[in-house]
Amino acid sequence: MKISVIVPVFNEKGTIEEVLRRIKNVKIEKEIIVVDDYSTDGTRQLLKGIKDKEIKVLFHSRNRGKGAAIRTAQTYIAGDVVIIQDADLEYEPKDYLNLVKPIKNGRADVVYGSRFFGVHKFSSFWHYFGNKFLTWVTNVLYRARLTDMETCYKAFKASMFLDLNIKAKRFDFEPEITARILKANLRVVEVPITYFGRCYEGGKKITWKDGLMALWTLLKYRFVD
Repeated sequence: MKISVIVPVFNEKGTIEEVLRRIKNVKIEKEIIVVDDYSTDGTRQLLKGIKDKEIKVLFHSRNRGKGAAIRTAQTYIAGDVVIIQDADLEYEPKDYLNLVKPIKNGRADVVYGSRFFGVHKFSSFWHYFGNKFLTWVTNVLYRARLTDMETCYKAFKASMFLDLNIKAKRFDFEPEITARILKANLRVVEVPITYFGRCYEGGKKITWKDGLMALWTLLKYRFVD
């Protein structure tokens, strides 16, 4: 089983090389698709210097957002399973093996890595509470039983991921993809992952405005396609 790891990146000069090193260290057949969303801190220059047959680097000509970066990567997917990987150090690629196992065993179409099951450290109470609230809203609206809707770590059967018609451009990717998965009645399994959230001083980009957008996205896709 080959996995396609999509890495959307924007202004992560201090972490992108270590993230890629950790991904490469995972003992599984894989391809790595990095999409630079018009970084301005030197990340772009680092990525241009990569010469590795496992890593494909794509560049946006302007800043378009995380969702747009993931959509750009879709065209280049050649694996059996797709995993999304943030370019910071909040998530541990060593968890890939647990993420793909339910799909490999035929028990799931999609696997969510739940930060609330595993070892975790959130950057603030409000970030923790916001994630809990948005997950609760998801469960109420879509009659689901998730514990972590906003997790970055989602693994998909590639064929199904390519059929989901993603429209999100920014951080609304997580609620939109979840809404589409649940409305399609795909089999979703959650597994524990390790998570160490960084603070805003350390480069965290998601804000309360993105939380409001996530709420609106969940409501919107509950009643429209």
